[in-house]
Amino acid sequence: MIYVIGIFISVFLASLLLTKAGRHRADMILGVWMIVVGLHLFAYYSLLTGLMYEYPFLIGSTLPFPFLHGPLLFLYAFALTKPRALRVRVWLVHSLLPVGIILSTVPFFLLPAARKAYVFQHEGEGYETYLLITNILLSLSGILYIYLTNRLLQQHKKRLVDIFSNQEKVNLDWLRFLFYGMGLIWVSIILSFSDELTFSLATVFVVLIGYFGIRQAGIFTNQALPDADEPVAEGEFTAPEEPEPATQKSKYAKSGLTPDAASELHARLKDLMDSEKLFLQPELTLVELASHLDIHPNYLSQTINEMEGASFYDYINGMRIEEFKRRVSLAENQKFTLLALAFDCGFNSKSAFNRVFKKATGLSPSQYAQAATRV
Repeated sequence: MIYVIGIFISVFLASLLLTKAGRHRADMILGVWMIVVGLHLFAYYSLLTGLMYEYPFLIGSTLPFPFLHGPLLFLYAFALTKPRALRVRVWLVHSLLPVGIILSTVPFFLLPAARKAYVFQHEGEGYETYLLITNILLSLSGILYIYLTNRLLQQHKKRLVDIFSNQEKVNLDWLRFLFYGMGLIWVSIILSFSDELTFSLATVFVVLIGYFGIRQAGIFTNQALPDADEPVAEGEFTAPEEPEPATQKSKYAKSGLTPDAASELHARLKDLMDSEKLFLQPELTLVELASHLDIHPNYLSQTINEMEGASFYDYINGMRIEEFKRRVSLAENQKFTLLALAFDCGFNSKSAFNRVFKKATGLSPSQYAQAATRV
């Protein structure tokens, strides 16, 4: 019964994704993935119930599906985090193994129904070498795509600090959920746990995708993130990863921003922040700040990285902390809570404020406030 539930939920989610208004490429990939999951569950269900032997064309249909999940997870993550870089070449590279496996199963599908049934009922008799090779390839595929997807998540996490000043609504929770869920299923496959456990985990995974996917809100449902690997063109923005000191000079070696221009832009930035205090805006982004300066976001990001030695996220939150420290020391502000002052300074969550403040000062906000009021 649990597999039937998984099948219907997969089809339901796929229909939502493939028919929703304003769908993006990532929605299409996830929708196709849900169809693949549903078909995989149905193929296994037909094997368990004997339905497969009543309809011999189904025999062997379970073989190609496991090789599709890793690439689809990766391509979905790729479409969310680097949408403009998802070109035909990427599709082709990650289609090679699944297509190869599908083609390798054609001779088996062409066998007489009785022969196919015999092979399945006798644990792959006559196909031992083929099954050994495919099992090894499946394990390697799982490890590879878990690694590739994790690398995408880490790269994406680094890019966020150069784009947003607050990240509570701009998070990776949805992708992390998919990543860890698939990781758990791949562990079950690689360690050769029972098929019943693996497919039960897959069904629970689909149910949770439905639950969390419907609740998911934030950047992945209302805008695509700028792509760090796309060439800079007029009107486009590519967010660089947070620079390391040893590589920063070479990182901007091809930049069109001269040192003099960077110094001039830095001075304008400081004047703007002093006069308009844009950092008080909780949802301030690099693109918005660049528009105030009438400058390309890439150049502004480079200036902050080089002149301030910080990411956009750290730069803006550093100014918010200084503003908080100024306000908390004023006698007329003693009637306000620390959290109220933090929100007035541009923070939008208690946890983010406490984390950033402790990292910058080594003290909790309350410890700092107590010390400030004693002065």
